[in-house]
Amino acid sequence: MMSNTMQSTSDSHVLTGNRWVAMGPAGAVGSVHSVEGGFTFKLMTDAGYRGIYPTLDVAQSALYASLLPGSEWPEFREH
Repeated sequence: MMSNTMQSTSDSHVLTGNRWVAMGPAGAVGSVHSVEGGFTFKLMTDAGYRGIYPTLDVAQSALYASLLPGSEWPEFREH
């Protein structure tokens, strides 16, 4: 039986299967992932995942805050 959980290769975040791709006007800018204990995110240019946030909304807001000033709020598409 295959598990839905996988270990991230860049640090100790254990991804639990749910993810949301953040789409901007020019395409994907990052992604939010559910992890044990909350949610994490990474931008497309990040080597690894960022901190763990308590809710999806907070993780999405943190991703947005990490974008260049003046960026539009991305559309988050669940995958």
